Amino acid sequence: MTNTSAPKFLIIDGYTRAAREELQAGGASVAADLYVSMLGKNAPEGTVCDVIFPADPGVTFPAGEAIREYDGVAWTGCSSCVFSGEPDVEAQIDFARECFRQGVPGFGSCWAAQIAVVAAGGEVALNPNGREMGVAREITLTEAGRAHPLYEGKPDVFDAFTSHDDEVTVLPAGSTLLSGNDFTRVQSVVVKHEGTEFWGLQYHPEYDLHEMARLMFCRLKKLIRLGFFADEAEGLTHIDQLEALHADTLREDIIAALNLKPTVLDESLRTVEVRNWINHLVLPNMRR
Repeated sequence: MTNTSAPKFLIIDGYTRAAREELQAGGASVAADLYVSMLGKNAPEGTVCDVIFPADPGVTFPAGEAIREYDGVAWTGCSSCVFSGEPDVEAQIDFARECFRQGVPGFGSCWAAQIAVVAAGGEVALNPNGREMGVAREITLTEAGRAHPLYEGKPDVFDAFTSHDDEVTVLPAGSTLLSGNDFTRVQSVVVKHEGTEFWGLQYHPEYDLHEMARLMFCRLKKLIRLGFFADEAEGLTHIDQLEALHADTLREDIIAALNLKPTVLDESLRTVEVRNWINHLVLPNMRR
């Protein structure tokens, strides 16, 4: 019997099939699976998660009243570019607009914030600082962020797992900047459009040390080209350190060497935002 007090979520994983297969070949999880796990850990028992992969041929979004069957729409990260003009990307932007119109609250990481911003009339471009990868340092809450329920229980300054080339450059009307750091001005934002809210993060609360290690492995050639590592040996050493700490969380030598903070290492602290979205925006507005 379905628990009517538990929410029903739609998870949008915008990766192409080829991109998902590349992640899996490198030992990384499919983004949708990370979100199913994170939502399951932070939502009431009985929560339902449906997943769609809109970049796959023939996949269609729910429309109209079918969207309102969901209590929230969660968007994963994605390796596509929101300003590419690709048909599947444009379809995702259109669907985000429809979710705003239908009154279903949104949440998500990285790609998610960018999709929401563009859908509401804002802009996204390549980050002139380059790629932010691994750990985003000293993300600092704005005055609005310190007062916002998204960050209840989170320090005013924190680190977070990250992986992105693009950034939000122009915020749409009705949006609120909640945090940023020296590398990326918009690290989190509330987009309010058509009377509906989307709480978007540029960073990734769904990642852990293992998933970041595997993602770095998948992106190793690019990271060497961009100067993150001098060569493959240095990159693999870093990846091995992340995996070793994941296997043994008491390795203080690795924690110190990589300067890793509790906001990255503590899963409960790392996922405060999704828990707050569920408790403050989703559950109070459930229709069932």
